[in-house]
Amino acid sequence: MLTGTHRNPIQEQVVYGRPALEAVSDLARQFGSGRVLVTTTASLASEGGLARRLAEGLGSACVGVFSGVSAHSPRESVIAGAAQARDAGADLLVALGGGSVIDATKVMQLALWTGIERAEALDGLRAGSKDVAGLTPGVRMIAVPTTLSAAEFTPFAGVTDVAHKAKEGYAHRALAPRAVVLDPAMTLQTPARLWGSTGMKAVDHAIEQLCSPVRSPFADALAEAGLARLASGLPASHERPGDLDARLECQIGMWLAMAGASAGSGLGVSHAIGHTLGGTYGVPHGITSCVILPAVLKWNLPASADRQKIVAERLGGPGRAAADALEDLIRSLNLPTRLSEVGVSRADFAAIADHTLHDRGVRSNPRPITGASDIVEILELAWIA
Repeated sequence: MLTGTHRNPIQEQVVYGRPALEAVSDLARQFGSGRVLVTTTASLASEGGLARRLAEGLGSACVGVFSGVSAHSPRESVIAGAAQARDAGADLLVALGGGSVIDATKVMQLALWTGIERAEALDGLRAGSKDVAGLTPGVRMIAVPTTLSAAEFTPFAGVTDVAHKAKEGYAHRALAPRAVVLDPAMTLQTPARLWGSTGMKAVDHAIEQLCSPVRSPFADALAEAGLARLASGLPASHERPGDLDARLECQIGMWLAMAGASAGSGLGVSHAIGHTLGGTYGVPHGITSCVILPAVLKWNLPASADRQKIVAERLGGPGRAAADALEDLIRSLNLPTRLSEVGVSRADFAAIADHTLHDRGVRSNPRPITGASDIVEILELAWIA
């Protein structure tokens, strides 16, 4: 008999297809918020940038723009953003950007709820801490994503401890944004490579959910639907960058694909290796999925052949190997498919494997990972495949 538990994050609304300014303004009024701080990157906050225009459109309801978030969400960005929110008396955070902005803003919430003002103090709030479980949420956030990372749909966040070159996890049910606004027009300025690669991260979410040894009927159904939408929407948006319908198809596909992970069913070794390559070796998230996921499918095939048939079908390649159908999709977006293309040396494989063994994704892989040598085998496949 199938058994399991499906957990939902504390997320109230997903607004899709409406202009972001209109949606954010309405949500702020619904939430009774009149002091909004926009969090973003320096480029999006520049003159004429999306975040600057959003802040100007909010008028007196906006108390500032924090533009200090950089790639991989450094701890220092989290602390600086929380300090600006605290000083401005913000009662709502609006994260506009990709996964780094959204993850950093999630942990800014933790810093605000606890009054933390130093990066080192975040140590006590990492995932698994008993102190976090009992926290009472305070200031919450809205997310307006510009990529397909799907960070906005989870109660988890990854923040980088720059001093130790390590990505650290944080979790609380209320870390998930109170609301998400999916406006395809807000993605038009996203570089094609970033759009496509974060789309492949969304594909990774769907595939690792579908191949997970932990079955979740609700999440599986959504992952299948999400993967099919991504398989059609990503090439369409690549060929026609201004096609808002194709971009919204990708956004909805990304949302559906994330359902399993946001419910806590767990992802696999592709994400585990990706966390190491991103946090420690600086490979952009999304690109990690492009170069690792096909190799993971090949390595996992003995343990997930039936599930991989479903993956191939949803990728539009019934009867083909899932890894081959996936590589065709990646190449159609002009993205790399080999680890050797992203600046990682084979001399790093042992260190990557040792680091990855500590990631929880290793424990929920369909083919059991018994040691570092298994991860090295996957890295070799990713190098020469």
